[in-house]
Amino acid sequence: MERPGVLRWFGYSIGVRLPDRYSDWALHDATSKHWRARYVLQRSVGIVPLCAVWLLLPGSIWLRLSLVLMAALVAYFYSCAYMEESVEHRLGRQGFPHNTGRSIRTAAAEAKNAEATARYIARYRTPSEG
Repeated sequence: MERPGVLRWFGYSIGVRLPDRYSDWALHDATSKHWRARYVLQRSVGIVPLCAVWLLLPGSIWLRLSLVLMAALVAYFYSCAYMEESVEHRLGRQGFPHNTGRSIRTAAAEAKNAEATARYIARYRTPSEG
């Protein structure tokens, strides 16, 4: 699996389609264990520079900090509210069928839950309870 370089990653973070050789990495990015944290980090690429510019506006520091805090909260709220749809759209741009990421994440969660259920049954159920 080939990782994109820093410039390609920044482009990917703001919505640029990666070349086909990075498709495996894009799928991993959308389905890995920490896909939510990766998504928030990628959204930060667009949010943090805006917040930095807003800090340079004239006015009291408290007013500017309040503006930055409120804008960042709203931006992260809406970004996270549509997280799954955004990730699926990004995978679609990379050429994957609709709901590919969701189905892979669901299968991984089911496997993890099956292992946890098996451990629970092995530990807390006696053989007579079946």
